[in-house]
Amino acid sequence: MGARIAALRKEKGMTQLALAQQMNVTDKAVSKWERDKAAPDIHSIPRLAELLGTMPDALLSGTSPPAQVKEPGEAHKIIRLILRVIPLAMGVATAVLAAIGQIDLRDVAILLGIGLACVGVYLLDRDLN
Repeated sequence: MGARIAALRKEKGMTQLALAQQMNVTDKAVSKWERDKAAPDIHSIPRLAELLGTMPDALLSGTSPPAQVKEPGEAHKIIRLILRVIPLAMGVATAVLAAIGQIDLRDVAILLGIGLACVGVYLLDRDLN
């Protein structure tokens, strides 16, 4: 656990003293934790994990916390918008063409299928992100 505390502290750009002050302990205590000469009090683990940007169980087990979800980039946002607009466009096109008698059943199925596929991709992407 000591190496994990040291690595996370350094990732946050914190000194042992800065961490110690926030934990209300001495920098010597933090040094001992990082060298596995001592361990933080069990009641202080949640606060330590919070300061180090991890979860208490990840701190104790030495495993990595789940990756942070990144905000989608601009291109991703545009693609998601397109995936929401296409089904609407397909529905409107189908309704208008059917109203004026310019579409057959096979083309209706194709247009609505494209729209449903876009809805499915959008929902899958939304659930994964």
